Amino acid sequence: MAFHGFPKEGLAFLEQIILNNSKEWLDANKESYERYIVAPNKAYVEEMGEHLQILVPTIHAEPKINRSLFRIYRDARFHLADPIKERIGIIFWQGSGHRMQSSSFYMHYDPYEVFVATGIRNFKPTLLKAYRAYIQNDQKRTELHTILETLKAKGYQIPEPKYKRMPRECDANYTHSYLYRMGSIYAYTTFPPDETFHSEAIIERNFNIYRDMYDLQQWVYEMTLTCDTETDLFR
Repeated sequence: MAFHGFPKEGLAFLEQIILNNSKEWLDANKESYERYIVAPNKAYVEEMGEHLQILVPTIHAEPKINRSLFRIYRDARFHLADPIKERIGIIFWQGSGHRMQSSSFYMHYDPYEVFVATGIRNFKPTLLKAYRAYIQNDQKRTELHTILETLKAKGYQIPEPKYKRMPRECDANYTHSYLYRMGSIYAYTTFPPDETFHSEAIIERNFNIYRDMYDLQQWVYEMTLTCDTETDLFR
């Protein structure tokens, strides 16, 4: 299927989920879900994947649920009252580990906002440990700081440090020591679901964002290679 943009009917469908958040409602509207959400999302993954291979030849762009496409159902252990997600997530990742702990190009959208990001949005404990060890190297720490400052100068946003205290093994007097208090490393931007979003031009817009963030994606990817993949990190 060729990609022609995300249909407005898809956003209307998500708005209906907000009002009718139940498995029974989704089952009754499965045809619309497949037509207005799943089909265009798969087409987007295929098209964007071909573009991203220019930057990262080994990128994972797999138009399947639990691969580049996220499940529409929330984890039932924590969301009994609202089991259906009101936003759609799409991810392209590099590496052999779990997609959420791999350096990635990411997007999610709902009826009100499109969120586009690169990096890793939450470090699990094993990867957090590997990250903190990696930036003990002054050069790697300075490289990351420079990349983040460059992206901020271009108008992209960076998350605030997650932790208030410095790790015991790290020195607050180090240059760019704020990086030790980060619980994730990514850059992002947001915009409303406008006419570009509803057309094939969203491919070029998002690709240009990902290209701007390529240095960050590669820095994060190289950092993940230092992590012990035999641990529970990627399970």
